[in-house]
Amino acid sequence: MSFLMEIWGAVHAILTTSDVITLGMIAVLGLAAGFVMMSPATVIQTALLADLALALLKYAQAVTLGKQNASATATAYWKAFQAFHMMDLLAYTLIFVVLILVSHIARTLILGRR
Repeated sequence: MSFLMEIWGAVHAILTTSDVITLGMIAVLGLAAGFVMMSPATVIQTALLADLALALLKYAQAVTLGKQNASATATAYWKAFQAFHMMDLLAYTLIFVVLILVSHIARTLILGRR
C-alpha cells in the first residue's frame, strides 16, 4: 500500500507544482493522444509517446521562450534525464494514461466507434 501512496505523492507533486504552461501541454497532449488512439489496447505505448512529446515540447519551450542556448540546453536535459527517477516517469505516464483513456472514451461515445 505504501507503494501506491508513493505513486500518488509523485502524481500530486506533478499536478500541484508544475507551471500552467506545462499543465496545458500535458492536457493538450493527453486529449490529442486519446483522440488519435485507435484502440484502448495501445494506451501504454501512446502514453509513453506522449511522455516523449512532452519532453520535446519542454525542450522547445526552453529554447524558444526561455531564449536559452540550444546545445547547452540539450546537454543539460540529457544529464537531467540520466538522473530522472522512475517514480516520476511512472507518475507522468499514469497521468497520460488517465487523460488518454478519458478522451478516448469521450471520442467513442460522441463520435461512435470508428
